[in-house]
Amino acid sequence: MAAMRILTLLPWIDWLALAVFVGLWVGYTLYSHRASARHGSTLLATTNRYRHAWMLQTVARDPRMLDGIIAQSLSASPSFFASTTIIVIGGLAALLGTSDRAAELVHELPFAVKTSTVVFDFKIMVLIGIFVYAFFRFTWCLRLYSFGLLAIGSMPPPAEFAEGLHDREAYALRGAKLMGMAAETFNLGLRAYYFAFAVICWFFSPTIFIAATLAVVFVLYSREFRSEVLAVLRE
Repeated sequence: MAAMRILTLLPWIDWLALAVFVGLWVGYTLYSHRASARHGSTLLATTNRYRHAWMLQTVARDPRMLDGIIAQSLSASPSFFASTTIIVIGGLAALLGTSDRAAELVHELPFAVKTSTVVFDFKIMVLIGIFVYAFFRFTWCLRLYSFGLLAIGSMPPPAEFAEGLHDREAYALRGAKLMGMAAETFNLGLRAYYFAFAVICWFFSPTIFIAATLAVVFVLYSREFRSEVLAVLRE
């Protein structure tokens, strides 16, 4: 019944805004992934080359304590975001129990469009869904970093590589791929946070929601394809 009420109570402009939001998120993710795989023009693809160079140094380094410390430091960010996401989900779930008062508070804000409690709850559920997705990305990222640490720990001594007993490039490439997969997964989770900010604008109006979604895509594109740090890394 609640689903039918949403279908009838939510104006067509809101459904259009939601469709634009989903389309831009999915479309940009596919575009970024293909650009990274085909042309290597993204920030992720560029840093992956650094990860490969790192692993080439790792196979020749003894002991490899420094590499373990670096990998653990990299995993600190997804760990922080995973914990934070749990708190955010809990706060949004608690907000569902007080949606009447929360909706009244939103209605008092400038430019906010008045909506029913059912529609307000639906928007909260969309936010919860985004953060649940982000949580799964961050926790999987932690697992990938642990797999990368296993790859580093399983590398033979440098002397065996020097003797030609093992393929140095194969071990380095395996470790670099695992670290790159972890970085890409973390990037997907962080991207969900960016798009969640756009959904917050939906509480004001669907038009602002669309504008915020376009702004998020512009910011993401600027940072992944046209940022100053990318230019420095390419030098």
